[in-house]
Formats: sequence, C-alpha cells, structure tokens
Amino acid sequence: MNAKAEDSILAAGVDVGSSAVKFALARIAAEGTANVLGLHNERIRRRDLRKVIREGYEAALEAAGVRQNEIAYTASTGEGELVDFRRGHFYGMTTHARGAVFLMPGTGALIDIGALHARAMRVDERSRVLAYRMTSQCASGSGQFLENVARYLGIMLEDVGPLSCEAKNPESVSSICAVLAETDVINMVSRGISRSDILKGIHLSMAGRYTKLLRSIDASGDVAITGGLAADIGLCRALEEKIADEKLAMRVRTHPDSIYAGAIGAALWGAHRHRVLARRTEVVA
Repeated sequence: MNAKAEDSILAAGVDVGSSAVKFALARIAAEGTANVLGLHNERIRRRDLRKVIREGYEAALEAAGVRQNEIAYTASTGEGELVDFRRGHFYGMTTHARGAVFLMPGTGALIDIGALHARAMRVDERSRVLAYRMTSQCASGSGQFLENVARYLGIMLEDVGPLSCEAKNPESVSSICAVLAETDVINMVSRGISRSDILKGIHLSMAGRYTKLLRSIDASGDVAITGGLAADIGLCRALEEKIADEKLAMRVRTHPDSIYAGAIGAALWGAHRHRVLARRTEVVA
C-alpha cells in the first residue's frame, strides 16, 4: 500500500456523521496504492458543526505535517454539505466500501454501523456495491442506542466492549424497538443483572439484526465492520458468535482504522476523480 512520491498526490476525506466527524489524509499513487498519512476523529457534542469540521480538518493536517494548499482534492462523505472547502462529495456506501476493501483486502461484504443506522453491503474486489440493505428507522441497532444505554448504566462508551466480553450469563433483550429495549434495560438493572450481562445481551440482540441484514444480501466470506461501532470489541465478538451459531459461511474482520473507512474511501475516490478531471483537461488542451 505504499505510494511512490514522484507520481503521487495528496487527498483528504471528510466523513461527517451524526455524532462525530472523521478525517483521513493520504498520499495516493497513480496505480492506486496509498499511504495513509493522518487520521483524526472529532466528536460533535452539540458544538457548531462547521467549526467542528474546520478545527478537525486543521488538526488532521497538522498531525500529518501537511499544508492545506498541498491537498490536490478534498472529498466529503456522509452529511457533508457543510464541508465548504470540499471539491466533491461521494455517497457513504461508496466510500465505506472503498475504505473497507483498502484496509481489509479480500472483503466480500461489510456492515457499516453508525450512530443512527446500520447497513450491510456486498461488494466485489473493486469495491463496487453489488447489493445492500439497511436497518429500519428504529434505532435499537445503532450507536446512539448503545450510547444511551451506556449513559444509563453510568459507564463510558469505550468501556462497553470490554465489559461485554466479561459477561457470564447474558440477559437477552427481546424488543427490537429502541424505546422498549431501553425499558428492558431499566428492568434488568432493578433485578440486579450485572452490567456485563446486560451489555452482552444487547450486543447479541444487535448482532442478530446484523446477521439478518447480511443474509438478505447473500453475504459470504470475509465480512468487514466499519463505522463508529467497529471499535466495539464486544459487538464484534457477539457478531462472530451469532454467525457461528447460525453456521453462516462468513468471517468477521476488523481493522484498527475501521472507524475511518468512510473518510479513507472518500480520499481514495477523490484522488481518482482528480486524475480523471486532469486527464480530461489535458485532452481539451
């Protein structure tokens, strides 16, 4: 994945989500190989979104040791209309597919788990999306639901995964409605169920929804997890267990940079578009 300096360009990707904005800076060669120079994750936390985007972008540039005028193409994805310095925008499924295949070569499907929804995609080796399916409007399979549960249990979101892995007797969550599921959690706490068992039960419930999505698109082989919850080790393990229980021909894959897949994919597609536009300009000239 190394890019030759003499024929490479610098590109940036900005993935604007509901709860955080992710940034990726990469040096990308003409043949498509790339070096990711810098990654940055900026939580929104009720701040002005334009300011969050600008400050996060500047932090990513500084971390990578790159000046803004050196960036050949900046691409946005997600809810990117507020990225006023972008040159182009790419649809989220397209960028997550590209980022997943880049980070985890051999990926045949992926599930992008964000703050408000999850979506499963089947892709080819060129990261083309061949089929997809999204969760319904109910948020019980999303990051926001899990964040609400963590807040009620009095724990940090980053502690959810490790605690879930400590579970001994997971308590099942029967409801697929986020509001009713949170009511289930309140009842569990009143019954003295441990936080670990509650969280593992929630993870298994979410994983059950994801396996249905994956089956609906005929996913098989390596399944990558991207999006904000890709870093939740408890959720990843629960999905592995569900896939094993249902004897599905799938293998869950994650990467330390999985949460940045959308931003990385945007940078890669941005570099590709930049070169296409440059070739067209040369032809006209």
